[in-house]
Amino acid sequence: MTGKIFVIGLGPGNADQITPQASRAAAEAEFFFGYGPYVDRLDLRPDQTRIASDNREELSRAMAALEKAAEGAKVAVVSGGDPGVFAMAAAVCEAIEAGPKEWRAVDLTIVPGVTAMLAVAARIGAPLGHDFCAISLSDNLKPWDLIEKRLLAAAGAGFVIALYNPISKARPWQLGRAFETLRGILPATTPVIFGHAAGRPDERIEVFPLSKADPEKADMATCVIIGSPETKIIERGERPALVYTPRFSAGSSQ
Repeated sequence: MTGKIFVIGLGPGNADQITPQASRAAAEAEFFFGYGPYVDRLDLRPDQTRIASDNREELSRAMAALEKAAEGAKVAVVSGGDPGVFAMAAAVCEAIEAGPKEWRAVDLTIVPGVTAMLAVAARIGAPLGHDFCAISLSDNLKPWDLIEKRLLAAAGAGFVIALYNPISKARPWQLGRAFETLRGILPATTPVIFGHAAGRPDERIEVFPLSKADPEKADMATCVIIGSPETKIIERGERPALVYTPRFSAGSSQ
């Protein structure tokens, strides 16, 4: 007997940004595995069970969820944002690859959500209007020199860069180093967007030129978007400024 496992993305924290598909999956599931604050976003029924774990226990969480699903249960693995963007979908796939054969027979559905860079971009304009990439600044699972190489390659190729996991108590220096690295290749006027808790009551969206970007403005609830040399700021008087990246590149035919 085999059950189901849903890997659910709950968006950046605004209940309006939870998709109907995610809500339906949550209504069907019996057991919920996830980082506590993410699971707490759901209003669980008395017949649904919450199994919370620490934020750094992704693989063990995925294994426990798959074990429960293999027993025949309907299981949800909960992520914030989109589960496929630096989140639990990859951990579940990794566990399936390394786990027992019966885990491959589990009915798996990955439910997409609104990831942080999309929520931040929507609040400020359209900074992701042309080619962009996302890079996690966490060096827990990859070396810092690889992160720096990717930052330089992305900036040199003209990509807008969304930075996930920019800073934490355990990783206090990485964002500052990233800014230093990018100042060597990008114009000083390049817009840097600090998007804290986009869509939530404590939302804070701020824009600074790269030359004045201060890593102290960020925390783990912040997604940082660094524009390309073509990203523009539109001042609108009393209304908040808009930041956007044109849909075309200089020298291209429109």
